[in-house]
Amino acid sequence: MYFDFACQQSLCTVAPMFRPVKTPCIGICSTGLGDDVCRGCKRFAHEVTGWNGYSHEQRFYIAQRLDQFLVKIMSNNVEVFDSRLLSNCLHLQQILFDESRDPRCWVYALLKAGASQIDQPEDFGFRLLPTCRERNLIQLREEVDRQFYELSRAHYQRYVLPGLLQDLGITGG
Repeated sequence: MYFDFACQQSLCTVAPMFRPVKTPCIGICSTGLGDDVCRGCKRFAHEVTGWNGYSHEQRFYIAQRLDQFLVKIMSNNVEVFDSRLLSNCLHLQQILFDESRDPRCWVYALLKAGASQIDQPEDFGFRLLPTCRERNLIQLREEVDRQFYELSRAHYQRYVLPGLLQDLGITGG
């Protein structure tokens, strides 16, 4: 089974051994329909099928890659100015989120759970950046999801697919 270590050098964090890595699956898997990248969790098809057999370090690496992609996209759209307020609001609303992740990932969790119910993002500890203030939060959520999928797919095509093809003895040309 091919495992993507192409960008592992950029990961500065060591996998914490005391915390299990939960599956990123959100129950909307498109890999069974033939997608190389899941439209739900943004993992690669071989990562979805191989998840249960991966070591803690492999799972951690996948989670870190997904977080890096999401933080990159969210950084272009929102600013978290009060992470304590955001955390309190998420707890109050009973929205599941991982406090060890970057607060911009928390905003994504909030948008996924209830973008249509938020009138003032500032009441939750974040604000939209000027480049996306014309969008409502539902549009923002959809745009972030689209960009997240595109970034995962581009990474797959650039760094993973060539290794898979090489493992199969298929050369480009």
